[in-house]
Amino acid sequence: MWKTVTIIGVGLIGGSIGLALRERKLAERVIGVGRRAASLRKAKRLGIATATTLDVEEGVSEADLVVVATPIAQIVDQVCAAAPACRPGTLITDAGSTKGTIVASLNGQLPEAIRFVGSHPLAGSEKSGPEAATADLFEGRVVVVTPSRTTRKGAAEDAADFWSALGATVFMMSPEQHDAALATTSHLPHLLASLLAGATPRADLPLTATGWQDTTRIAAGDPELWTQIFLDNKRNVLKSLARFEKTMQRAKAAIERGDAKALDRLLTEAKAIRDAVGS
Repeated sequence: MWKTVTIIGVGLIGGSIGLALRERKLAERVIGVGRRAASLRKAKRLGIATATTLDVEEGVSEADLVVVATPIAQIVDQVCAAAPACRPGTLITDAGSTKGTIVASLNGQLPEAIRFVGSHPLAGSEKSGPEAATADLFEGRVVVVTPSRTTRKGAAEDAADFWSALGATVFMMSPEQHDAALATTSHLPHLLASLLAGATPRADLPLTATGWQDTTRIAAGDPELWTQIFLDNKRNVLKSLARFEKTMQRAKAAIERGDAKALDRLLTEAKAIRDAVGS
C-alpha cells in the first residue's frame, strides 16, 4: 500500500508497526528513526525496519507515511522536525496516548503541503523496547484517529486505512472527546493499578495471587511515560478520579454499615459493566 513508511521511535508500538507492515507486505521500505544507534541496530536485526538512521530529515525525505511513536513529550518536536523534510502530500500521524495538547500545538505549525492527523492505538504492554514488539499487536484492537477542524481533507481517512490494514478497528473522534474518554478507560486504570501496587506492604508480596497480579500488571509500565500522560491530561484524569472516589466512598460506607444489599448492588452493577465488555 505504501512505497516507504518511516517510523520515528522503534520501541514497542513503533516496532510492532514495522513488524506488521513487513509481515503483511504493506510497504516496500520501512525506515526506522531513533536517537540511539544500539536500539536501531536491534530493530533492524529483529526485522522491524529495512533501514535505520539517526537523522530525522534523512529518514523522512522519501516517506509516503510517517508515524511518530515516541513518548508524548517528544511528539510535537519530532513532527515539527520531520515535516519540513517531507515531500508534499506526505501523511504524518502519531501514536500518543493523549491528543488534545499534541494536536493544538501543531495547529498552524506545519508546511501547508504536509498532512497531519493524530492517532492513538489502544494496544500495548507493560513491556517496552523493540524486543517487546509483535507483528499482531494491533489485530482486533481499537485505534482512535482524531481529526480536528484544521485537518486536511482525506488525511483522517488515509490514517484510518493505515491502521485498518494492520488489523485494527478504527474510531473517529475529536482530540477533546478522546482525552475525556481515555482518562476513564486507560489513564485512571493505570493510576489505580499503580496505587494498589504501591499500597501493598512488601511483607505481603509472597501472598499475592492472580487477583493482585492481574490487577497490578500494568503498574509495571514506564513511570516516566505515565507521568507525562497523567499531567498532560490532568483535567480529565482528575474528573475521572473524582467519579471513582464517589463510587469508592459508596463501597466504604456500605462495608462500614454492614449493608450487604448496598454492597451487593455495587458489585452487581460493576459485574454487568465488565461482562458487557466480554473476555
